[in-house]
Amino acid sequence: MVTVLTDVRRARRIAEHVPDPELPMLTLADLGVLREVDVTEDGTVVASLTPTYSGCPAMAEMRADVARRLRDAGFARVEIRTVLNPPWTTDWITPAGRRKLAEHGIAPPGAAPRRAAGPVPLVLTTTRRAAVPCPRCGSVDTEETSRFAATSCKALWRCRACREPFEYVKEI
Repeated sequence: MVTVLTDVRRARRIAEHVPDPELPMLTLADLGVLREVDVTEDGTVVASLTPTYSGCPAMAEMRADVARRLRDAGFARVEIRTVLNPPWTTDWITPAGRRKLAEHGIAPPGAAPRRAAGPVPLVLTTTRRAAVPCPRCGSVDTEETSRFAATSCKALWRCRACREPFEYVKEI
């Protein structure tokens, strides 16, 4: 039992430090997509990940990176599971993750919208945030320049005060 507990802790530490392929300043733990790490009776390390959204193209890379790092650390049997329920939300980004985003010039998300359990309703109109603070100077005199950025979970904004463009992680 002590060996299994030690293996679980070691495996979790390894998985927690895997960087996100799209936001490499964040680890999978910072992003909140690493759900659980366990070791089965036969010694298989099982790591559970939740995608940031359905169809996230980075999921395959995340799964491969976690499996590779665990195998490189000497775990012979590794299984990566995808957990969809409950769905990931930007509220799962840790305070350290939010700080790292801001330090790298990316505005972290605000609180995610609250929804009732069940399917996410289709909304045909856009609701935009009144203000996204600039991660460089802190001004709220900002404007969205594009709803889409390098990844689907980010938008492009510009600060009117310091004139610098920045990315913003959308609330999900």
